[in-house]
Amino acid sequence: MKRKFPLIMGIVNVTPDSFSDGGKYYDRKAAIDWAIKLIEQGADIVDIGGESTRPNSDPVSVEEELDRVIPVIKGIKEQVPEAVISVDTMKYEVASEAVRYGATIINDVSGLRNDIRIATLSATTDCTLIIMHMQGTPKTMQINPTYGNVVEDIFEFLKTQINVAKSFGVKKIVADVGIGFGKTVDHNWELLRNLSKFTELGVPLMLGISRKSFLGKTLNIEDPIERDIPTIILHSLLLNNDIEIVRVHNVKNMIFLKEIYKKLYYENSSKAN
Repeated sequence: MKRKFPLIMGIVNVTPDSFSDGGKYYDRKAAIDWAIKLIEQGADIVDIGGESTRPNSDPVSVEEELDRVIPVIKGIKEQVPEAVISVDTMKYEVASEAVRYGATIINDVSGLRNDIRIATLSATTDCTLIIMHMQGTPKTMQINPTYGNVVEDIFEFLKTQINVAKSFGVKKIVADVGIGFGKTVDHNWELLRNLSKFTELGVPLMLGISRKSFLGKTLNIEDPIERDIPTIILHSLLLNNDIEIVRVHNVKNMIFLKEIYKKLYYENSSKAN
């Protein structure tokens, strides 16, 4: 039987203060060019974000986020009309405009806690809604994050928020445990050891571990870009889990893994069948 490889979501941070690339794609043209390159490399989805969610980051205004994100979405769609675009935002106004210009996925890291109108927007436009867990806000999330049982607590949060989304009529829902968002290093590893638990939510799962600080702290790697090798190693070790989408900075590495995966499983399974 063939095994399914996750969809690859490439990250485009249109921010001056991203933890992973330090504003490398803050310029609109650079962001558009990078998104196109990710698509050419094989990204199934590009995730466009205009507000940094790194620990201790400050929020930006709706106007600033719109000014960062919308021209990039328009530019991508002009060059690649078939591009599948996700907007990484907690703001209804930003999500609404992004959908208007061609985004079909709303990646809400607040898990509908910031603005419930995003659920209505997802339902009325038939967009996919990604519901992520985050303890607190980006500004506060790493100030002594505490859980009774990290796996059970996050499972219950996601279950509740999924039911809320469904009550608004959202049909396409993806859940994300929120690695690095209000979790200690140990919390993150505990979640990764128990990813199979979250399949019980009954919705597809997304996983975002790319370049995260828990990898840096575990392996003593300060430069986020140098965490690409541990990222791809960890993804390869987690492929037995039922993950629908992987959100990554280095799409090329995931394509390499996909090709190896195909050789190991796709071709052999087709011959066996």
